[in-house]
Amino acid sequence: MRHVIAFLVALVLLPSSAGAQYLLVPMDATQTNHLKAYGLTYWSLDRRHTAEWLLNYRGGSFLLADRPEIRREAALRGITTEPVGVGQVAQIRATIHEANMESVILEKAPKIAVYTPPNTSPWDDAVTLALVYADIPYDKVWDREVLQGRLKDYEWLHLHHEDFTGQYSKFYINYQGAPWLQEEVQRNEGMAAEFGLPNVPALKKVVVEEIRRYVAEGGFLFAMCTATETVELALAALGIDIAAPFSDGSPADPDATGKMRWERTFAFQGGQVQVNPQVNAFSDIDGHQVNTPWRQPLGAFTLFDFSAKFDPVPSMLVQNHENVLPDFYGLTTSFRRDRLKPGTIVLAEEEGAPWVKYVHGNYAQGTWTFLGGHDPEDPQHQIGDAPTDLDLHPHSPGYRLILNNVLFPAAKKKTLKT
Repeated sequence: MRHVIAFLVALVLLPSSAGAQYLLVPMDATQTNHLKAYGLTYWSLDRRHTAEWLLNYRGGSFLLADRPEIRREAALRGITTEPVGVGQVAQIRATIHEANMESVILEKAPKIAVYTPPNTSPWDDAVTLALVYADIPYDKVWDREVLQGRLKDYEWLHLHHEDFTGQYSKFYINYQGAPWLQEEVQRNEGMAAEFGLPNVPALKKVVVEEIRRYVAEGGFLFAMCTATETVELALAALGIDIAAPFSDGSPADPDATGKMRWERTFAFQGGQVQVNPQVNAFSDIDGHQVNTPWRQPLGAFTLFDFSAKFDPVPSMLVQNHENVLPDFYGLTTSFRRDRLKPGTIVLAEEEGAPWVKYVHGNYAQGTWTFLGGHDPEDPQHQIGDAPTDLDLHPHSPGYRLILNNVLFPAAKKKTLKT
């Protein structure tokens, strides 16, 4: 098998197309592995090679330098590339100029941090699955690193299913006594004690304040599932207790909703806090309420079609070879339209539904992007399910949304108009 791979790589490096100066990485139906194509582009940027993102051109293709090492990597990773010369590139640029397309220069491979407890496996959330599959390096950070000021070392931060209200996602309702939950409680309480904080909700409020500062100072934040809703609730709950019964043994503040400070949040406002510890929901921000008696069924969501020339930021975030995607559950699955702050950009919605799926916005000098749901290829995800095997889903349009966000910070800043 090794001899076969070496032979195929040698074929790719033959001088038959020596006149080419670029490699086009198509992202339409001709691509053999859409997800690994992002990793190839990141790898190229990390070695200081030039790269462009051709928004809306053949599914959001990439244009890389035609170098032997990039061809070799593409062949080893099973990625489709097309050698193109100067004349062909001129034709591509002419097409882009005339159509709803744009070329965005990618300058630098962003340094990536994933907020996750130190003992968490990489298949516990979709983003780390995507990063590992695409071979994009990342560091794990958790509360200690955040409170030590380490976020400034990273351009991009991901949050997934962490519950920043300090209620452990209310798993105690169904999993009280489970060893993994007891371990999680012990680990979080130990971290609160290490920093001299009275309880876990107090710890998480300090953590989310550091995350808010990180974004305000120019960081790129991407969150999915529980983190989208709970980071907002924790930011708005300054000075009040919405976490029962894990705070100090007393019930949550029954008037919490009226005391929330929504001016401190990124995306949402006016949410009705769920203070009943026996109802497995955080608030009414999530439209689907997956673990309640009023759970809503899954449908499909549609990506918005933005002007690539005038709105390159949201255009980057929705690049795909499909524009209608099947929905997927998470503890937070969707976001009610009437809970969105003015100015929030809706990237994807379910037609006719009172909720949206994918939103984005600016906050001071930085940006945030929230995608509801847990795993795009595991729509009914349950605790204990086997990890998603992305070798079975190399063309996943849902995972492409995640990887769009990974490359978004690499874009040359002067092109970002929104």
